[in-house]
Formats: sequence, C-alpha cells, structure tokens
Amino acid sequence: MTRPSPRIEIAHEALKQAILERALQPGTKLPEDEIGAHFSMSRTLVRAVLARLQAEGLVDARPKRTATVALPTLAEARDVFEVRRTLEAEVVRLVIKRWKPAFGAELEGLVREEDAARERGEEHVWGRLAGEFHIRLAKLSGNALIAKYMAELVTRCSLILAVFGRPHLHDGGADEHAEIIAALRSGDAERAVAIMDHHMGEVESRAITGNEDDNRPALGDVLARYAGAISARDSAVPLIRKARGK
Repeated sequence: MTRPSPRIEIAHEALKQAILERALQPGTKLPEDEIGAHFSMSRTLVRAVLARLQAEGLVDARPKRTATVALPTLAEARDVFEVRRTLEAEVVRLVIKRWKPAFGAELEGLVREEDAARERGEEHVWGRLAGEFHIRLAKLSGNALIAKYMAELVTRCSLILAVFGRPHLHDGGADEHAEIIAALRSGDAERAVAIMDHHMGEVESRAITGNEDDNRPALGDVLARYAGAISARDSAVPLIRKARGK
C-alpha cells in the first residue's frame, strides 16, 4: 500500500488538532488555495486532506463550495450525546472484562497530562486531552469498531462544545476521569457504568449551554502555528511557508 504524502500527513494532523482545540471554530472557511499555499500542496492533495477530515466528521465539503469546519445543529448535538452515552457504558463493561493494571497506569498518564494543561491555563489543549481519555479507553475495550465510532463521536462532541458551550466549563473533568479509573479498578461494572453515565451527563451539560462569541483568528495564522509545531516535532523537512507578515 502506498504511504500518504508527508505533506498530506502534516496538513491533516495540523488541521485536525486546530479544529479539536477550537483554534478553528465551526463554520470557518477552509479555502483550498490558502491551505495549499501554506503546505506547498496542489489542490488535488488539499482535497485529499479535506476528504479525510470530512470522513472524520470534522469538515463539511460540498461540490463547488468552499469547505468549512463542520457546524453541528442543536438537534444533532443532542443526538450525538445520546449515542455517546450508550456507547460509553458498553466501553466500561468491556474494559472491566479485560482489565489489567497497565490499563490504569496508561489512563492515569492521560489524567496527569490533563492536569498539567489545566495548570498552564491551556483550556483548549485540556479539552482535547479530555477527549483523548475516552478514545484511549475505547481502544482498551478490545473492540476496534467501537474504538472507531468513539473517536468519531468525541470529535463531534468537540465541535459541539465549540458551538454551544461556554469557556471555562471544563472544571472537574480530570477529577471525574480519576473517579472512572477507580471504578474500573474496583471491577464493579454496575457502579462503573453509573459513574460514567453521571460523568457524561456533566460533559453534556457543559457542552450544550449556549453560543460562544465569534472571535476567530485568521486561517493562515492558525495553520502556521499548528503545522510549524508538528513539522518541528517530527523533524520533517520544512514544508510549511511562514504566514505573511511574520
């Protein structure tokens, strides 16, 4: 199988992370020419990136229209949380059946990362890590299909928070995750499911509260920040053009 172009990988990861951390708000336009200029990519490659993001539920890309960051409706938001709460309960049951001490250590590592981001005041990074906790938990269930669906639901919930949530409403999230880990360790599936359901109720109440103010940064500035960091992290050949005026 042919490996994707490094440009596609960097562009995809940069855009995905920027969306999940809400640096790019739902409804933000994603012009192919501007993205292509930053990543030195043809429009064909840019469309491939946007297609991947669309498949992940992060982008709306329609024929003959400029792609945008996906913008869920309130009805869709409620549907997403209804499905997610059901799936989270099944994840808990499956993880308890497969529980190993290593699972607890892995999940606690994520909680420590959440705490560190909170202490640094990096709210959006904290939010992304909170979602990663649930994605990682789903992977530990041993069911690849459930893990795939959970990843898609978590990304949709991140968009929902960006549209309907209010800032500074992540308080207690890491503590709730610690409670879930303790419940999983106990081996009591009924109690663990109840704690997870309560947690998801709290997440939903934080996510669906109202609209945030529209204070969107320029697309070029966001691409330069995220793609530059990813390129440096991976020690890749510099593929990203600096934002104009920087």
